[in-house]
Amino acid sequence: MTKTWVVMFETYLRQIKTWSFLFMILGPFLMFGLTAGLSYLTADSAKSSQQMAVVSQSTPLRQAYLKSHRDGLNTRITTTNQAKKAVKANHLAGYLVLSVDQQAIRGDFHGTQALSGGQRAQVQNFLSAYQAQTNTAQAKLTAKQQAVLSRTPTLASHISTKSGTANTVKIASFWAFVTLLYIILITYSSITAQEIAADKGTKLMEVIFSSTTATSYFIGKIGGMLLMILTQIAVYLAGGAAAYQWASNSRSFKPLLTSNRPLIDGILHNFLSINLLYLFLGVVIFILLAAYSGALVSKAEDASKAAQPTVMLGMLVFFATFPFQNNLDAIPVKILSYVPFFSSYFMPLRLINGTTNTWEVVISLVILLAAIAVGALMIGKHYQRLMLQNDNRSLWQQLLHRK
Repeated sequence: MTKTWVVMFETYLRQIKTWSFLFMILGPFLMFGLTAGLSYLTADSAKSSQQMAVVSQSTPLRQAYLKSHRDGLNTRITTTNQAKKAVKANHLAGYLVLSVDQQAIRGDFHGTQALSGGQRAQVQNFLSAYQAQTNTAQAKLTAKQQAVLSRTPTLASHISTKSGTANTVKIASFWAFVTLLYIILITYSSITAQEIAADKGTKLMEVIFSSTTATSYFIGKIGGMLLMILTQIAVYLAGGAAAYQWASNSRSFKPLLTSNRPLIDGILHNFLSINLLYLFLGVVIFILLAAYSGALVSKAEDASKAAQPTVMLGMLVFFATFPFQNNLDAIPVKILSYVPFFSSYFMPLRLINGTTNTWEVVISLVILLAAIAVGALMIGKHYQRLMLQNDNRSLWQQLLHRK
């Protein structure tokens, strides 16, 4: 048992010291930091280039518009000349000139692009409302007549925001989970297959097997890879929590997080649950297959080909989820949620969609754990023979014609 731990930590320490592992760990954080930094640096300039100025020779008219619409406006620009210079320098999207001609209210927009539908409707509504006020004042109507003219129809919307958010959470969680699991599977399948295949047929393996059992050595190798996975998951969880805390206190990102908090909380709830266990076990069973593929290659030089069967199976399972993203209660989904390799994808998706119960999850986990245990024992039993044999058959010939 002591030698198993030695192999495990030797494999773990050797792998985490590589540049590839460092970049794999730091890559998402570097991308997040780069994106956040660029967003912060360009926020002010982008915001100003999308703003609109309002100018008018009638101060009450301009103030009335500014009072009713404050968002997206540059209130510092008050003259046409200032507005023209700002548009030319790309510091302004355009400017609106408000004028009064014989009691008729007029608005003229000048800019590099046309007003959007929402902006145009906003300006038109203001002009109509202000014109109505002007007409009412000019007509000298009584208070009762003004009250009659001010009547407006009512449109009420009754939207179930909870249901809408829940559906969005399910869709976002679906894509986030299957994509993350696929990336981790492909990455560690390749690493594991090459780690095992690199020792293929070497004299060192004969020396190692003379001092310890092949099963112990194999378990140590797999244990080292699992420690790598746990390290990556732990770093992502800690880094994600720190980034979330920072964004919650950031002036730039806090409004975005606040407006999308139900969505974010729902996705986090779906991830930080038993689905995390399924993700880990899914990686375990796939790297067992990758280790077996690595042991089957004819020589160490074929290490780059060792992950092909596992990668192809991973792609098959990944793309098999696509047709059921909107129908997670289908019979094939229920069946595949109990099949090893497939269950790591399909049972979490059923949990996200709320179409399963506790006993179904327990049965699925028992089957998956049993498959992992049986697979590890079978591979460990034949590991020495596979690692010491040295013939010229290809990986696929080994898989199809193994004796």
